[in-house]
Parts: sequence; C-alpha cells; structure tokens
Amino acid sequence: MGKESNHMKVEELKEIAKRRGINPSKMKKADLIRAIQADEGNPQCFSTGEKDKCGQESCLWQEDCD
Repeated sequence: MGKESNHMKVEELKEIAKRRGINPSKMKKADLIRAIQADEGNPQCFSTGEKDKCGQESCLWQEDCD
C-alpha cells in the first residue's frame, strides 16, 4: 500500500471557501488558502516562505506550504 497524500485539492478548497462565504471563483490555490486563513483569524502566511516561522503546527495547509 502506498502512502496517502494529505494535499488538499483546489475543488476541496473551493468548498471550504463557499461554506465560509468566500467567493472562490478565479482565485489561485495560494490566494484561496490565504483568504480562508484570514477568515479564520489566522496569519495569511501560506506559501510566503514563512513555514518555519509561522508557528502554526496544526495548520491544515502545512503539507502544501513552502
């Protein structure tokens, strides 16, 4: 059995965004994640090069982050 990936697909992100009242149309993945982070009241740090400094160890997007 291969190792399952926890990487979230864009369609899954769009569903999360819609549930939070965010219009995901035409948003790139990184922008979409940062919009969700902002709505959650978290730092908008996804894919900004701050992965080792953000302090969000339980972040849903950490595996995709750089």
